[in-house]
Amino acid sequence: MDPLLPERIETTRLILRPPVPQDAEIIFAAYCQDPLVCRYMVWVPHASVEVTRQFIGWCMGAWDSGSVFPYMLVRKSDAQVLGMLDARATDHGLNIGYVLAREHWGQGHVPEAVRGLAEIALSRPTVFRIEATCDVENHPSARVLEKSGFVREGRLARYTVHPNLSPEPRDCWMYARLR
Repeated sequence: MDPLLPERIETTRLILRPPVPQDAEIIFAAYCQDPLVCRYMVWVPHASVEVTRQFIGWCMGAWDSGSVFPYMLVRKSDAQVLGMLDARATDHGLNIGYVLAREHWGQGHVPEAVRGLAEIALSRPTVFRIEATCDVENHPSARVLEKSGFVREGRLARYTVHPNLSPEPRDCWMYARLR
């Protein structure tokens, strides 16, 4: 059986690939411990590189399930790790999330990665929908999704806990790109 997504996706400027153990130190230093980057994440900043190593181990194992696809975003020109894009299989599509090191914000890398993944995923016969949510106050993430061809479908009240903002669920926007 063909996997839902390939292990490697290339865009104009990026390579999307599964994480490897060597990524832990890089992403810990680049963004996993940065409170500003983690503000709208569903996880708290990593307290140590060991937490990041455990996360990378989980990501590597997730590929074996065939239903979770964590990708490192790697710049082609210098092989620098910029962030991650995660895709989780749903009944007839994918749910995605992403994170990017602060020094790379505003350069169009995440929309490029999301578009690349979406084009491949939507060409699969079993994928009809790719969706993502973002906190209603996370305007940059909403813009990423809009630049990636996603349409805002509605507001989900008290939908996601963003522990760096509140212990209670917060309102989110639902975005989707369809085939």
